[in-house]
Amino acid sequence: MDRQARLGDNQYGKAEIRVMKVDRDRPRHVLHDLTVDVALAGDMDAVHLTGDNSTVLPTDTQKNTVYAFAREHGVEQVEDFALLLARHFVGTVDSVHRATVTVHEHHWERLADHSFARSGRETRTATVAHDGTGTTIRSGLRDLVLLNSTGSEFQGFATDDYTTLAETDDRILCTSVEARWRHGETQADWRASYDAVRSALTTAFADTYSRSLQQTLYAMGARVVATCHGVSEVRLRLPNVHHFLVDLEPFELDNPGEVFHVDDRPYGLIEASVLADGATADAGAW
Repeated sequence: MDRQARLGDNQYGKAEIRVMKVDRDRPRHVLHDLTVDVALAGDMDAVHLTGDNSTVLPTDTQKNTVYAFAREHGVEQVEDFALLLARHFVGTVDSVHRATVTVHEHHWERLADHSFARSGRETRTATVAHDGTGTTIRSGLRDLVLLNSTGSEFQGFATDDYTTLAETDDRILCTSVEARWRHGETQADWRASYDAVRSALTTAFADTYSRSLQQTLYAMGARVVATCHGVSEVRLRLPNVHHFLVDLEPFELDNPGEVFHVDDRPYGLIEASVLADGATADAGAW
């Protein structure tokens, strides 16, 4: 006998809505360059099972809402903008019980009052999940590239018949940080909070003598939850961007730790969450 199918968890929305908001109400224009993702969930069984679209807010409408809200409400802080949108979709569309809005903010370097160059800094992110009974706000960043040219080793690791990696007591440690941290409140000075977390991450990376990237990750996360008010958990993804010493002997040259080959793949990927004392882990935060 054929087994019966049933619909599981589902959501839908508009992905990668690109919006540039220019603040022109001041002598020096300010740019807010965003990529916004909207995902809605709720009373959506009928559209999947019978094709009844009566509970479906079109994704084109979601896109238009993002544009309209950027104009009507501005985009001063990405957390506030995401929160405004999430509450709107849950509060105005009866069939929507949960809205998750993720905003990526792309940085620009100012050249003059009205001239800019796209910055090579990290991307700031914010994700708000709201279901009418509760709200979770996660701020974050990605593509924050950090490097220590010394102060890192990797020794004493497990080996087997396939191990070829040599131990080292001095290596380059480089990573591209992806971090997301959960707030215990829905109102805060988001810019100040972001700057504090970024500073904690970079300071811990610089201050930690690293015996492994895992150790460095924990030191970075621990610095965040210990020093950044309102942050109850931080989740970190740290790829190990390998730098291998180049053999220059064929060219009759020595290489006292100065010339390296950067190997971008494959790479080690270290992932973990660090929680403040007493905090509960946030399942599914990635």
